[in-house]
Amino acid sequence: MPILMVKNLTKIYESGMIIRRYIEAVRNVSFSIEEGEIVSLVGESGSGKTTTANIILRFLKPTSGEILVDGKDIWRDIKTFEELREYRKRVHAVFQDPFSSYNSFYPVDRVLYQALELLDKNPKSPESKSLIEEALISVGLEPKHILGKYPHQLSGGEKQRLMIARCWLIKPKLIIADEPVSMIDASTRGGIIELFEKLKEEEKTSILFITHDMGLAYYISDKILIMYLGEIVEQGSPEEIISNPKHEYTKNLIESIPTLYRRWE
Repeated sequence: MPILMVKNLTKIYESGMIIRRYIEAVRNVSFSIEEGEIVSLVGESGSGKTTTANIILRFLKPTSGEILVDGKDIWRDIKTFEELREYRKRVHAVFQDPFSSYNSFYPVDRVLYQALELLDKNPKSPESKSLIEEALISVGLEPKHILGKYPHQLSGGEKQRLMIARCWLIKPKLIIADEPVSMIDASTRGGIIELFEKLKEEEKTSILFITHDMGLAYYISDKILIMYLGEIVEQGSPEEIISNPKHEYTKNLIESIPTLYRRWE
């Protein structure tokens, strides 16, 4: 059974007090993700990628459709706080802006402490201290150079690595990574991508990797989904999508890839 199944997902926004307007942000979207699989959801701004992610994360309620994680409908079957808390352990997010993931009034340690509390562990215990150090080292951060610092004292790449260290602590079954490298300088993007691949290989973590960058999707993915105007218009392996694109929008995305990325040519 896939770790994630999205079935006929639709989200309609309503606006206007006198004249009602309806915007179909996501339309009849269906796809699945297997254990240990990286699936890229590719599309430009406004295509419906982030709306889809927010529904899977239970930040936004769908108009219709189903989302199943390990066979459980996340909107119908999760009813209590404890069930939702358990869901947060299994499905975790890494967001586009590493700066907004932190409260500037607290040391960055706080995001790791919150992860340990989610696991019912005392953040100040010797065991927790050891787990934190192990997680930081796993993502290439030196604990003594990170712990106790405030967000403004770390680079964007360090902040994003710290959020992945949080994933390392929780060990979720599924990560929703929404444009996780788009606000990081090019010199550190490769390291972040390697960390996702490491999670996949070592923890069998599944990843929904949301991006507008087709070249990056080709590099990291086991499967690519092309999203256009709220719909999945094409899907397949990276080789299938690149070598034989069927939809005109997919062809345009491929044409926009810098020559540097085009290792398949």
